[in-house]
Amino acid sequence: MTGERLLTIECLHAGYDGVAVVRNLNLHVDSGEVVALIGPNGAGKTTTLMTVSGMVQIMSGSVTVMDRLVPRLRQAHRAARWGVSHVPENRGLLFQLTVRENLLLAKTRGRVNIDRAMDFFPALVPLIGRRAGLLSGGEQQMLALARAIVAEPKLLMVDEMSLGLAPVIYEELMPVVRRIADDAGAGVLLVEQHVDLALEVSDRGYVLNHGDLVMQGDASEMLADRAVLDASYLGAKSLED
Repeated sequence: MTGERLLTIECLHAGYDGVAVVRNLNLHVDSGEVVALIGPNGAGKTTTLMTVSGMVQIMSGSVTVMDRLVPRLRQAHRAARWGVSHVPENRGLLFQLTVRENLLLAKTRGRVNIDRAMDFFPALVPLIGRRAGLLSGGEQQMLALARAIVAEPKLLMVDEMSLGLAPVIYEELMPVVRRIADDAGAGVLLVEQHVDLALEVSDRGYVLNHGDLVMQGDASEMLADRAVLDASYLGAKSLED
């Protein structure tokens, strides 16, 4: 069951140096749901997340986070204050700091509840004093998600969680995304190259291709109609053929 509208993107054009990478995008995320944003490389998925975070300038249209308009000018600190946590492709860890220190820095105000993150990732408990740079790729991804959990976000955005990981690792991590939405009531916007796994833990999905929205709908229905989903990666024209 979903609830409060956390993210609304309307008619968004966003990009770099005056060139739109995302065009006329409409998308929303509610509390308690996981929304998959999928598509081929270069489709504009990462640009979308970075725009919500305030790292990419809005050219036209609007992005509303918890009833607050994201400014046209890049101001990433505002989104974090509003309750947005963004786990980027590079995981955003401080490699010279320990697991504990990375977790302590994740929350800007109030009491830091490391135990809550460890409930999600018990494998990090014996690594609490180890530097992040010495962790395996899977352990680093756990830490990146744990940092987001410590921040107690209302909206969590995860970019390519499986990147560089063995299948057995990301298959274990994907259900954690579902649990964050179910247990914490957060809304999750998930960018992921492994389409089936992403849709299996999601409520709804959007497909981008070359910056355009070419498909959207219920995640289970998208999985069931795999031929249409596969065609969407080739663009809207393929959906009409």
